[in-house]
Amino acid sequence: QVTVVESGGGSVQSGGSLKLSCTTSGWTRSRLCMGWFRQFQGEKREAVASIDSDGRIRYADSVNGRFTISDANAVNSLYLQMTTLVPEDTALYYCAATWACGNGWSDPGVYTSWGQGTQVTVFS
Repeated sequence: QVTVVESGGGSVQSGGSLKLSCTTSGWTRSRLCMGWFRQFQGEKREAVASIDSDGRIRYADSVNGRFTISDANAVNSLYLQMTTLVPEDTALYYCAATWACGNGWSDPGVYTSWGQGTQVTVFS
């Protein structure tokens, strides 16, 4: 059983930056596909970015160029550096893990382990 725990959310002014962290336990991060998702109020979760077990990185078009996903395998951690934040980025952000993503990286149903979520609020 893989468990994931997010941290690092908060409130920031438009144009600012935040860095989210996710720590996994139960399996080595490098053997997993891990992703960040977000959920706007009243809507379904949408993919933000992922790192697959082969190292391939993917981003949603809405965040490409502004957000950077990275990992630190030595400490089984995943990060999401968010820059140039706008109010439309306000959401509950989740870290998720599974064994392999492939082309299904943006499908929440592919992921088997989820964190509790961390709130990101961007005010203008």
